[in-house]
Amino acid sequence: MAGHSKWANIKHKKAATDAKRGKVWTRLIKEITVGARLGGADVAANPRLRLAVDKAADANMPKENVTRAIQRGSGGLEGVNYEEVRYEGYGIGGAAIIVDCMTDNRVRTVAEVRHAFNKHGGNMGNEGSVAFMFKHCGQLLFAPGVDEDKLMEAALDAGADDVVQDDEGGFEVLCDPFAFAALKDALEKTGFKAEVAEIIWKPDAETVLAGEDAIKMQKILDALENLDDVQEVSTNALIEE
Repeated sequence: MAGHSKWANIKHKKAATDAKRGKVWTRLIKEITVGARLGGADVAANPRLRLAVDKAADANMPKENVTRAIQRGSGGLEGVNYEEVRYEGYGIGGAAIIVDCMTDNRVRTVAEVRHAFNKHGGNMGNEGSVAFMFKHCGQLLFAPGVDEDKLMEAALDAGADDVVQDDEGGFEVLCDPFAFAALKDALEKTGFKAEVAEIIWKPDAETVLAGEDAIKMQKILDALENLDDVQEVSTNALIEE
């Protein structure tokens, strides 16, 4: 992480998220709807739904919007039936990209994703072409200044797989996706609230891009992020400012 401010990037990402809150709410409604459909409407018993509802609260989504999405997903209200699809591909310098989508029209979505890759110099790959370069895990990030010993003890006692300190003094707590909700709750009860808490595709290694390559790669990522059917874009590219 030397030379790259994770915490500056997090603040920038939060500001960008706030700037496009309408799109964020739309994505969260889809996630809540699908989470309720697959795992039921009981937030306490459905970790995936719980994560989506927590994100909705962080994004200041009105509770009535959340309630309607849960009802729609669990069959209480009529609505669009979304399905999950994942696409994989390559960006600049062979950097890997995973694109998670929710759609009611696969033909439309795959065409839009392929166009975003091709237009900006990337290539859409086959299923499994890059996923092996990532680990699916829960991630909680804590800003510099946290008590290392207390955080490590609390995290490991609560089921974390690893606690890693970065060059800036911040901490990354990693866990199995299925242990994420319980770990997050346990840490908050002991006074540790993460700056970022989510289930991610974490790359095994990063591809550093700078200059023109960084600019081109960012264009690919932005094009994918801006598609209506895209929920999340993950990459192993580390883009230097």
